[in-house]
Amino acid sequence: MIPMLDYYKEQWHVASERIIKPGLDSMKQALAALGHPEQDLAVVHLAGTNGKGSTLTFIEQIARQHGLTVGKFMSPCIIDVHDQIQINEQPITSMQMNSIFQTMQQAGLSGQLTDFELLTCAAFLHFKNERVDIVLLEAGMGGREDSTNVITPIVSVIPSIALEHTNFLGTTIAEIAGHKAGIIKEGKPVVVGRLQQHAMAVMVSEAKAKKATLLVLGDLFEAQTAANGDSYTNDDMSIRVEGLHRQLPGAHQRDNMALAITAFFEVANTLQVAIDLEAIKRGVAAAKVPGRFEEVLPNVYFDGAHNPASAEMLVRTIEQQFPNKRIEFLVGMLADKDVEAVLRIFERVGRKFTFVDFDNDRAMDAQQILAISNAEETEIVQDCIPMLHRQMSEGTVRIVTGSLYLLSEIRKQLIVR
Repeated sequence: MIPMLDYYKEQWHVASERIIKPGLDSMKQALAALGHPEQDLAVVHLAGTNGKGSTLTFIEQIARQHGLTVGKFMSPCIIDVHDQIQINEQPITSMQMNSIFQTMQQAGLSGQLTDFELLTCAAFLHFKNERVDIVLLEAGMGGREDSTNVITPIVSVIPSIALEHTNFLGTTIAEIAGHKAGIIKEGKPVVVGRLQQHAMAVMVSEAKAKKATLLVLGDLFEAQTAANGDSYTNDDMSIRVEGLHRQLPGAHQRDNMALAITAFFEVANTLQVAIDLEAIKRGVAAAKVPGRFEEVLPNVYFDGAHNPASAEMLVRTIEQQFPNKRIEFLVGMLADKDVEAVLRIFERVGRKFTFVDFDNDRAMDAQQILAISNAEETEIVQDCIPMLHRQMSEGTVRIVTGSLYLLSEIRKQLIVR
C-alpha cells in the first residue's frame, strides 16, 4: 500500500490494482492515451538490488550543483506518496497531484493499471509539466518488465545484483540479472557496479546485443579512499577528482559515488553541460539518503537493509563506525524476504533484538521473526516510539532496520510526536 495514493484515487474516481503485475502493455497503452509524456524527458534509468537510491542521490546532487533542474521518481515512499515524485528535492504538491489525477481520469486510465503503474504515469506527467532538465528514474522491481522501462534513457545504471523477488524475477543470479539488464537500451551506455561473475556475463551479453557501451566499476573508472577523502579516477576521460567527502559511510557508498559520477559524465555530454570538478565535490558532500545509515535521534540510526546483501553492507558499516559499541537492533521485515539469512547476518554484531509489527499486508508477524531469531536478548514491543526515545547506556547504538516500510511508519510517528 502506498500511503495517500488511495485519497487521490477516490477523489478522482480512478481505480487501480494493488497487485504487482510485470509487463509493459498496460503502461504503453496508458502513456499513448496521455500523449506520451515520457518521450519529452531526458532520463537516467536505475535498476539493481541495492544501491539504487544512494547512487540516484549522488547523481541528483551533482546535477543540481551544475545548475540542472532534477526530477526523481523513487520507491518506496519516505512518508507518503508525495515524496516518491520530487523536483529539486521538493515533493509534488497536493494541487499538482490533483491536476495530474484529473488528467489521468480524463484520459480513461481508471481500471487499466496497477498502483505503481498509475504512479509512474503521474511522475512522467509531473516532470513534463514542470519541464525538468533531467529525470532520475528508479525501477520498482526488476527492470525488463517494470513499469518504468518505457523510456529511452541517456544512460542506464545498475549498481548491484543479488537474489530478490525470486517469485517474480527467478531463483538464480543470472535470471535476476536478465531482468535488470532489460533497462539497457540500443546504443545507450550502461554503468555497472562490482557484479558477480554470472551477473556480469549477462550484462556483457545484453550490452553487446544492444550495441551499448558497458562502463564497469574497477575497469576504466574507480574510486579509492585516502586520508584526505575519496578520489575518483576515470582513465577513459583522463579525469581525476580528489578530496571527495561523503556523508554516506561505507565502501559500498564509495562505489555508488563512483557510479554516479560516471553516469553524470554521460548526462553532461548529452545535455552539453560543462563539467565542473568543484561542483562534483559539492554534490558528493551534499548527498544524504533517508533510511541509509541515517541518524534520526542521538545514537539511533535508520537503515533499510532488507536482504542478505544489504544486511552485509550494514554490518560492515557498523563494524567500521562502531567497533567497540553495544549494538541493539529494532527489526520488522516483510515475509517475502529471506528473513532467516538477514537475522543471521545481524546477529554477528547485535547484542539485543527487538521485533515489531508494522502496517503492511506483506509484513511478517513479530512473533514469527522472534521464533527465527538465535539472539540471546530478544523482545517484542507493541509501540517502539517510547523505546527509541528512552535513554541508552553509554556506548550503545540502536539500529532500526529490516524494511523501508517500517522506517516510513516509524518516521511518521516520530514527526507526529
